[in-house]
Amino acid sequence: MSLRALLLDVDGTLADTERHGHRPAYNRAFRKLGLSFRWGPRLYRKLLEQPGGKERIEYFVSHYKPDLGAQADAYAADPRAWVESVHALKSRYFQRSLRKGQVPLRPGVARLIREVDAAGLRVALVSNASHASLKPMLRFGLGEELADRIDLVVSGEDVKRKKPAPDTYLLALSKLGIGADECVALEDSSMGLRAAVAAGVPTIVTTNANTEGEDFSQAVMVIDGCGEPDQPLRTARGTLTDPCLTLAHLQGFAHRARSAA
Repeated sequence: MSLRALLLDVDGTLADTERHGHRPAYNRAFRKLGLSFRWGPRLYRKLLEQPGGKERIEYFVSHYKPDLGAQADAYAADPRAWVESVHALKSRYFQRSLRKGQVPLRPGVARLIREVDAAGLRVALVSNASHASLKPMLRFGLGEELADRIDLVVSGEDVKRKKPAPDTYLLALSKLGIGADECVALEDSSMGLRAAVAAGVPTIVTTNANTEGEDFSQAVMVIDGCGEPDQPLRTARGTLTDPCLTLAHLQGFAHRARSAA
């Protein structure tokens, strides 16, 4: 069987959204609500172990017991509704960052999407993110030309279990009508890697500052990005002498994964 699809995680894989978009948006939301705490890089990396934004807020409040000040009564009255309201405000700030062009794509992402699409393969986004986050990412982060090349978007809201469960990937395979051995996934975290591997999908990891040092032993390759001729990628695990990740490489990884199965 030949390669038929590329499955892409979004946050941290398409763009460094956590550093440039999500974390600043959380902190703006906290400031707007009169909350005194802020999420720094080290704390935020810990919170990224949770599968989604609402889960991060819930975990932070329940485990770190921050002073909620004037927001304490609203939280006590209905914790779930309070978390949802904070997340909704954060999502608006995140969308504003995307509209302003403050969340650039990682090097090589646009090139690889165009190459895969031009060859007739399907391109899918497979993410734990909400539709509220994914829609502006498509419109402003990718832009119309690249967004038109995306055949399918699977959100964490579309399944019962988010990553690291395989549900988002299994749903993507079902909707695309392909087998796990007919695609390759790009992920940036051990959580996403576990999800893709559990669904049987060969996975390449493109690390970032939030995920360096995680366990990527199940990945077919670990690199620091997709690369461009003037911004060559670096390989942390595996062998890739070219400066860029290309469709030919994806096909080779898929072939070797099928041969080893």
